[in-house]
Amino acid sequence: MDIPFHKPYITDDEIGAAAEMLRAGWLTAGKKTAQFEEEFKKYIGCGSAVAVNSATAAMHLCLAVMDLREGDEVIVPAMTFTATAEVVRYFNAVPVLVDIEADTHLIDPDRIEERITGRTRAIMPVHYAGQPCDMDRILSIASARRLAVIEDAAHSLPAWYRGRRVGTMGDATCFSFYATKTITTGEGGMICTDNDGWAKRARVLRLHGIDRDAWQRHESSRFWQYDVVEAGYKYNTTDIASAIGVEQLGKVEAMWKMRKRVAERYTGAFGGVDGLAPYTVRPDRESAWYLYPVDCDPDVLSITRDRFIELMRERGVGMSVHFIPLYEFTYYKKMGCSGADFPNCRRVFERTMSLPIFPGMTDAEIDYVIESVVDIARKNKR
Repeated sequence: MDIPFHKPYITDDEIGAAAEMLRAGWLTAGKKTAQFEEEFKKYIGCGSAVAVNSATAAMHLCLAVMDLREGDEVIVPAMTFTATAEVVRYFNAVPVLVDIEADTHLIDPDRIEERITGRTRAIMPVHYAGQPCDMDRILSIASARRLAVIEDAAHSLPAWYRGRRVGTMGDATCFSFYATKTITTGEGGMICTDNDGWAKRARVLRLHGIDRDAWQRHESSRFWQYDVVEAGYKYNTTDIASAIGVEQLGKVEAMWKMRKRVAERYTGAFGGVDGLAPYTVRPDRESAWYLYPVDCDPDVLSITRDRFIELMRERGVGMSVHFIPLYEFTYYKKMGCSGADFPNCRRVFERTMSLPIFPGMTDAEIDYVIESVVDIARKNKR
């Protein structure tokens, strides 16, 4: 059997919606993007939703609208995709890496406070694998220190923390619609915020700092006139992507239930297998289940995590690792980062692999992944 690590859940609805935009002739951001923003805002329950072309762009714009400056510091987890820290460097500011919790792989609130200095301006928690961070703790720390909270929610649509939907807690939340995410537009992202000033400025910055976007100008009798009010970026999305996004958003909870079902099957199957530890989700949270990480114990198994992945791939099962910690990369090593400072990150990275989990996964595919993982673990027990 050949099972990919991920397969997008695309139906004739998305194909038809994209084709409709192509036939309409308006391809860039326009009415459909405005519709996507409005429907996303209502679904999340936030004040404003601003569509952009990636979650990286979303995080960059959030730091821009809060006026991050050179030399400022932003708290980020040491285990995340490079984009979380990368956007801080766009300002010549400093990403300050913090260790994670060993079981959830989420930023450890106990470690945040000890890394805060007089130069800290924001905390950027990452809702790893779709599970929300301990937001009450993080928001309390931020409030006491007057820090902004910009959530990297690239993994976590939809997800809930103590009954609150991710996207309604921090100063701003950044979602991703990349090809592998829980909903996709191919490439894309969204900023959710209750700060009207931030949202308004983000809309200007996403398109070259122009005071009116192309659709607003098109609808006006003075369509050719506009002002550039600051140096902006080319971060707008397209109506083609937004048309796909509207259809995907309509399926978001159905797709989440499919992912959750796969996760529950995995957790039930691996919980009693020596050498394997299923991923931990706290009881006060609902994960989006973007990823399903499983821990391989080197004290019980005679093979490494890397060899486990190789054996799975030989059986036709796509696997991945989330993530290579930032301190492992040349760029961040130059900033003085070392694995010795992040013992939980180092342990998780050495042991953890991500299994296929996507909507539309069949019972036969789920069974095959489970059987393969269990068989390899049992055959390679010390």
